[in-house]
Amino acid sequence: RLANGSTTCSGRVELLHGGTWGALCDYTWDLPAANVLCQQLNCGVALLIPEGQSFGKGNGSVWNGTFSCHKNESHLRDCPVSVMAPGECPAGKDARVVCSGEQQKRCPGGRLVNGTTCSGRVEIRHGDTWGGLCRSHWNLQAATVLCHQLNCGYAKSIQTGDQFVDGNGPVWRDAFHCKGTESCLWDCARVTLGNAACSAREAATVICSGLAESLRLSGGESRCDGRVELLLHGVWSRVLDDDWDLKDAHVVCRQLQCGTAKKAYYLPRSERGMGAVGFRSVRCAGNESQLMLCKTSHSQAASTGVAEDVGVICSGELLCKSRQIRLVNGTKRCAGRVELYHDGIWGTICDDYWDLSDANVVCKQLGCGHAIKEFGSAHYGEGSEQIWLDDVNCTGAESDLWTCPSRPLGQHNCQHKEDAGVLCS
Repeated sequence: RLANGSTTCSGRVELLHGGTWGALCDYTWDLPAANVLCQQLNCGVALLIPEGQSFGKGNGSVWNGTFSCHKNESHLRDCPVSVMAPGECPAGKDARVVCSGEQQKRCPGGRLVNGTTCSGRVEIRHGDTWGGLCRSHWNLQAATVLCHQLNCGYAKSIQTGDQFVDGNGPVWRDAFHCKGTESCLWDCARVTLGNAACSAREAATVICSGLAESLRLSGGESRCDGRVELLLHGVWSRVLDDDWDLKDAHVVCRQLQCGTAKKAYYLPRSERGMGAVGFRSVRCAGNESQLMLCKTSHSQAASTGVAEDVGVICSGELLCKSRQIRLVNGTKRCAGRVELYHDGIWGTICDDYWDLSDANVVCKQLGCGHAIKEFGSAHYGEGSEQIWLDDVNCTGAESDLWTCPSRPLGQHNCQHKEDAGVLCS
């Protein structure tokens, strides 16, 4: 367990041994061992081993032991350990850790078969039965969530031809509607379709990036925007800089196959991280294929305000749909004010020319059936940011709202009291 921390996922490490809880005195306590413990406690990954006696001294027994952990252990007890005896512990040798606390639950059944650890035919479990997923409703956002869930980075491709598709068992008709930032596939909105089953040749597949490409953007609305983080020694670490610019951001977007950088920014003070620092001060020429190839200063120490956490918004062309859509302020997922995501901002649609054909496209795009009613005059409340679209004029046959005729993006003659909404079936 972790004791005396500010959260349930930080504190002094204590072990139950021979019926007695005691602090762990480990002269070589390191991040791999801390990482195993964090995962065992469903607390994500180890961010930091704080200096000094951050979480105080225990009043009970002290167990002396040295845990030598590698990447494949799931519990601390599975790691090789030498000596487990009571005794004293010199200052600073007691084990302690700050975990990310992100993984508060284990994701239910999802796996890849017929390929490698991080590529293959997608299978999910219903009850005790594993089966594939129908390819026709599988997209990159859902694939990225599964790759992340399996600790395999992000989805590089779902267009894999006939690779991986051979398999036994049913092919389920579930359709997952994900943003791409969920921690588990089952956190996404899911629709179970009643059509006839697909054949094995029509099953969904994916090739994930794998953890070798140890870079991600977190906290954004898609995998192509957010805080820049690196995976170093099994721990997701922050990037700090006081001269972060578009050249650095271009390298991040290129490495993630997210197009080009539209914006390089610093995170607001309220959103700055508290964990380990991977790089401090990055100097890219802009043509590097990976951030690791830029001139950098490595540091595993926590920041004390010398530099700021950095973020990126990428254009997201090809693989990342940065233009997302959602319904807000409704009583259910399939009703509410229509909002579009563009250039890092959620904005609304003006109700000029807004009718059932337009609403139908929104419902279809969100996997919400058909439109029962369209609304204007801010029926679901007024938005507060940008008004992105005006004079939208869909036929109803379009696959998404962005392909409907309208005024140019961001050009309008409206106020938020005219925000459009929909009620879907």
